[in-house]
Amino acid sequence: MFSGSGAGAVPPHPGSAGERALQAELGTRERADRFYADQVLDHLNTRMREFAADQEMFLVATSDGRGECDAGFRAGPPGVLHVLDAKTLCYPEYRGNGVMASLGNIRENPHIGILLIDFSRDRIGLHVNGRARVVPDGEMRELHPGLPADRNRGRRPVVWVEAEVQEAYIQCSKHIPRLVRAPLRLRRAWGTDSARRKGGDYFGVRTPRR
Repeated sequence: MFSGSGAGAVPPHPGSAGERALQAELGTRERADRFYADQVLDHLNTRMREFAADQEMFLVATSDGRGECDAGFRAGPPGVLHVLDAKTLCYPEYRGNGVMASLGNIRENPHIGILLIDFSRDRIGLHVNGRARVVPDGEMRELHPGLPADRNRGRRPVVWVEAEVQEAYIQCSKHIPRLVRAPLRLRRAWGTDSARRKGGDYFGVRTPRR
């Protein structure tokens, strides 16, 4: 949906040229306009902020300067996606595989898409689109002293991603499955370098399965 336009306010006719063209071709323009008018904000309202603070995971979409895309999964304690104010979110980037795909994309192209989904209680989701920047941990804590600190090696942020909200809108519950929380078989291995505890060669990339 994000059109990449302007200073953050939702324009009179939001959306990319491609989606507007398809709305005309498929006869959905009136329905889309109702959605834009009734559901799309250029900030997070109170209920959206409360929803974000409850979530333990979210998906991140980025693309590089050529438009090549990447989708990432992020998780942590409830509220891992921190709401700084109605126009600003941030989240920590923990120690991972060292590739830095999402962060590298943000360096080239600041546009970001974030999707939060509640699978277990309300079966609803929240899309947030905006512009992001990579911020060192020390600088982020100077700007926002209230951010939590965790002594666990795997939950010490390497850097933070700070995102300016330009669009926020609902992901409807129609096709969201209800999932029941199950106990973890093993304690979370935050920060581990053990290949086995990280999943090993589950997909057989290094050792193809026959």
